[in-house]
Amino acid sequence: MKPPAAPHPLLTDLREMTPARVALGRTGASLPTGALLGFTLDHARARDAVHAAFDATALIAELGALGLSAHPVTSRAADRQTYLRRPDLGRRLDQASVEALAGLRGTADGRLAIVIGDGLSPRAVHAHAVELVRHLGPRLAAESIAMTDVLVASGARVALGDEIAVCLGAKMVVMLIGERPGLSAPDSLGAYLTFAPRAGLTDADRNCVSNIHRAGLSYDEAAFKIAWLVREAFARGMTGVALKDESGDRMPCAVAANPT
Repeated sequence: MKPPAAPHPLLTDLREMTPARVALGRTGASLPTGALLGFTLDHARARDAVHAAFDATALIAELGALGLSAHPVTSRAADRQTYLRRPDLGRRLDQASVEALAGLRGTADGRLAIVIGDGLSPRAVHAHAVELVRHLGPRLAAESIAMTDVLVASGARVALGDEIAVCLGAKMVVMLIGERPGLSAPDSLGAYLTFAPRAGLTDADRNCVSNIHRAGLSYDEAAFKIAWLVREAFARGMTGVALKDESGDRMPCAVAANPT
């Protein structure tokens, strides 16, 4: 059998610039064995990321080492299977968490609530959330915004942050959450920012900083973007489609060049 032809040089250059599956070649009418095995492995990693265990206790301990007081909350999704089958339950707090947050109301800054939720990739949260918070804290402090209390949410969807913020009386919420795993990034973290949070909001009311992982957006760059959006949200009284992310025009060169 004639061996498969080598990819065109332009396609080879493209493959070096992106983790996307391009110019995989073919053997007869099928993918080459290497490409097929690579796809199968990445698919398995994505599935494993969705079903990975979320250790809220360990995360709270890591945040405590940064000097932050972290508190656990839980959605109405009682287990992972329920969470995956009933997204609506992941958007609402269970009664015990509502009562616990009532006791915290008024004890924090009252402006910004930081929530870390497992989402669709607990692996992403354990890999990146604490380091992102480490970089974000000084940038928020420079804007005179305190980050003393953090909520760690199990069984969380993005909108769970809205109810948490309402319970705390916070004017704005930043939800750090594991994004839906992709075949090239099973551990991608996203940050969703909502000003004046309340029940019933949609993604049109939020800003998102996504693809935070080692091969994507760096911690420092993500922290810069989040802090910029937080500052502008408070200044303009809005997030979502009305607030455009123009932070790239103001990003220091040292941040843009930081690969970590």
